[in-house]
Amino acid sequence: MGPDPDSMFVSRARDGDVGAFAVLVERHRDVVYRVAARVIGEDEAEDATQDALLRAFHRLDDFRGEGSFRAWLLQIAHNSALTHASRRTGDDVPLSEVADAPVGGARTPADEIEAGERRRRLGVKVRGLSPQHRTVLVLRDIEGFTYEEIATVTQAPIGSVKARLHRARGELVDTLRRNTYDWNLPGG
Repeated sequence: MGPDPDSMFVSRARDGDVGAFAVLVERHRDVVYRVAARVIGEDEAEDATQDALLRAFHRLDDFRGEGSFRAWLLQIAHNSALTHASRRTGDDVPLSEVADAPVGGARTPADEIEAGERRRRLGVKVRGLSPQHRTVLVLRDIEGFTYEEIATVTQAPIGSVKARLHRARGELVDTLRRNTYDWNLPGG
């Protein structure tokens, strides 16, 4: 793995260059928001994102450079999202964006409506997972993070990350199989 592409901007930001930190925000804001939205929902994701970025700015001197800045920032974002989730009274976390690959060409309006309904239902199923399982599932299967990055973000050993991901996938598949009407999955 090569040098962290953010290291120069981190160094300049530590020296008081607010513009350098703005570059870091520009580079990583979208992924911070997506992680927060998938952990706590879109309604609170913007607040959690702002909170994470502000915390990162104030804690920049704590970044030791042992891993990537991105992983360090997402660890802060994950913790911020969990903090916001713990303040919430209800459990209304939607999984807002799950890729629906078109099957066999262009989609009709009816296909789009059905895909939207499936995304909504999948969000309900994912919401049923524990926060730990939901987090690793989102980071690996939706965001495409490596196991090492997920371990850094969640502050868990890689073995625990792999075990949580395995259990999360198994729980999700079992949940979906119990409702084959929606998903057309073979029984297990």
